[in-house]
Amino acid sequence: QQGGTMRAPILGVIARCAVSEGFDVLRFNFRGAGGSTGVHGDGHDELRDVDAAMGYAAGLGSSVAGMVGWSFGAAVSLSWQAKTGSNVPYVGIAPPVSSPLTPSLPDAADLAQARRAFVIGERDQFIEADELAKYAESISAEIITYPGTDHFFVSKHERLAQDVVKLIKG
Repeated sequence: QQGGTMRAPILGVIARCAVSEGFDVLRFNFRGAGGSTGVHGDGHDELRDVDAAMGYAAGLGSSVAGMVGWSFGAAVSLSWQAKTGSNVPYVGIAPPVSSPLTPSLPDAADLAQARRAFVIGERDQFIEADELAKYAESISAEIITYPGTDHFFVSKHERLAQDVVKLIKG
């Protein structure tokens, strides 16, 4: 709907970094994105996409080391954690805290205990860094702010990927 797909350069760099650190990586497009079938569901129907992806990963016999999402994907992934009670480590990159385009991020009471972190660019043109920092504090999540960086982390992909993998590893 908003133009994001699993082929976004930022996600490719993160996936390659994770693989180089020994992780298996599963990427997927939400319904209606990047040539996927289906119709965009405003973040609600996409919970089933996350559920299917996590079920597929579990069916491979691998344990899930972490969950990473960017923007819309970060919001939907965290909402999925609330819905399912998942305690998988989570890194959300620039998720919208409140937006008419996505479901609101869940309250702390709706989330199982898990290691969670957020990454945001100080100059994100879509997400208010202060709003995300307040939300992170409300759920006891770590937050990393990249000075001078926007929503797309231009020229910061490698550093971001390394930080994301470190956050998943704990």
